Amino acid sequence: MKGRALTHTRANGKAAVTALKASDRKLARLIDTVGPINPQAWRKGRPLDNAFSVLIYSIIGQQISGYAADAIAGRFRSLFGDRMPTPAELLATDVAALKGVGLSSAKAAYIRSLAEHVVSGALDINRIETLPDDEVRRQITAVKGLGPWTADMFLLIHLQRPDVVSGGDLGIRQAVQRLYKLDHLPSAKEVDEIGSKWRPNRSLASFYLWASNRTVPAAHAPVKSRAR
Repeated sequence: MKGRALTHTRANGKAAVTALKASDRKLARLIDTVGPINPQAWRKGRPLDNAFSVLIYSIIGQQISGYAADAIAGRFRSLFGDRMPTPAELLATDVAALKGVGLSSAKAAYIRSLAEHVVSGALDINRIETLPDDEVRRQITAVKGLGPWTADMFLLIHLQRPDVVSGGDLGIRQAVQRLYKLDHLPSAKEVDEIGSKWRPNRSLASFYLWASNRTVPAAHAPVKSRAR
């Protein structure tokens, strides 16, 4: 059964690549240049945990290096017996203790806001895997400190939704600029408009666009935002 499932997955992947190439000649050339990719390999570098914990990791990692984020996350987990807390446990924890592991005042507030939204039911964490993409985005971005980029990454990486392109992602924007030879860095709206032709395989397009950046030096400084 496992072999059949793997064969079915590969077949679906090939069909998605074929459809994506047929939808956009420029993207088709990029796909041929990049060669085969494995979306699962991209996901290995992301935290693997329950949805609540993944969103906590997203807050911890905002605007700091991966090394610093890992260090703070490790100290954060140590507060709860070397595991991630439940929302109730987090809300019962003193803010000073959260700041003591290296969280800024803002990030401590964001994490508490996340827990409050889960406890109140405003963020339906137990059913989030069954919710439509737009509803997932709405619920996540209602949390203080979590913006559209975080919601898109959650959909694409954690939930593995097939039709997500993050117009606010700098790497995606740079790749689109090169692909279409634009004289400016496209806005999130422009990326969304260009990417509409890639439906329903925009997630796969995102992975190819990211892959195309591997050997190209960044031409623009990262865009910082308080709510990612």
